[in-house]
Amino acid sequence: MADEDKKFDLSNTSGTDMAAILMLSLNEEDAATIFRHLEPKQVQRLGMAMASMEDFSHDRVVAVHQRFIEDIQKYTNIGIGSQDFVRNALNAALGEDKAANLVDQIIMGSGSKGLDSLKWMDARQVANIIQNEHPQIQTIVLSYLESEQSAEILSQFPERVRLDLMMRIANLEEVQPAALTELNEIMEKQFAGQAGAQAAKMGGLKAAANIMNYLDTNMEGMLMDSIRESDEEMAQQIQDLMFVFENLIDVDDRGIQTLLRDIQQDVLLKAMKGTDDQLKEKLLRNMSKRAAEMLQDDLEAMGPVRVSEVEAAQKEILSTARRLSDAGELMLSGAGGGEEFL
Repeated sequence: MADEDKKFDLSNTSGTDMAAILMLSLNEEDAATIFRHLEPKQVQRLGMAMASMEDFSHDRVVAVHQRFIEDIQKYTNIGIGSQDFVRNALNAALGEDKAANLVDQIIMGSGSKGLDSLKWMDARQVANIIQNEHPQIQTIVLSYLESEQSAEILSQFPERVRLDLMMRIANLEEVQPAALTELNEIMEKQFAGQAGAQAAKMGGLKAAANIMNYLDTNMEGMLMDSIRESDEEMAQQIQDLMFVFENLIDVDDRGIQTLLRDIQQDVLLKAMKGTDDQLKEKLLRNMSKRAAEMLQDDLEAMGPVRVSEVEAAQKEILSTARRLSDAGELMLSGAGGGEEFL
């Protein structure tokens, strides 16, 4: 009986790995149906996890299935098919402004397919498509896409253009239907789609800060200096809204534990090489005693690491933190403050 009650320990299995195991448990048709409902970055991340999955032990697979069943049973009384549920769930997850257009696309079928198709392209492709368009069109595209993709696209442009576009993004508040229609007509020359009827809130200082967070450290510093020379107040506002590695000190312990489960050991080691003692202690405190001791030993034995490697590792961890925050699995605070929940 004791062996039957003992469950496989999933504490070292990330959410992505559990999703990969679930997907690999399905037939190809059902897995493809789920993939069609995911964002491009999610498809890439999940696909890579599925391709590299090696541990298919019976106990691990059963434990993942049991966890999934336990989680889904929490929501058995929710009216999943109702429009109110979809609207409320999206509002709670994304906020009313960001969810408004997505709700229209799902419920009323008024999606901007021309723009959405750009999400599936790499940064160089998108940059090539929009490089000869008016800067205002480029600004709308960068504000519409996810911050990480926008940062990659922005890095393809010359420094002078990056500065102009970033300041336009920071000053943008909403886009009128006519502008979206024009943009979709441009996209429809290569793709299909039609514009929605409502003005869309996009851009702004927070959007600029989010894109800056994903830029290469050197590029981020140079761009921030250029913005400061042109508009010191704007630069300070963007800086205040950016979430940097040191802000992890303000994430609660539960959030840190969630984050650590999704970080590779070698990435964490490099990132902690440039961490102050207070944050380092917080990270170690949220590991098991054995894991913390092993990591501490590895840190002490680790040789010199290039600053660029430390910064890249910290950027990767911040990217994971923002993804988990977007999924509602942890709450970020610090520079710019976090959202308050009751």
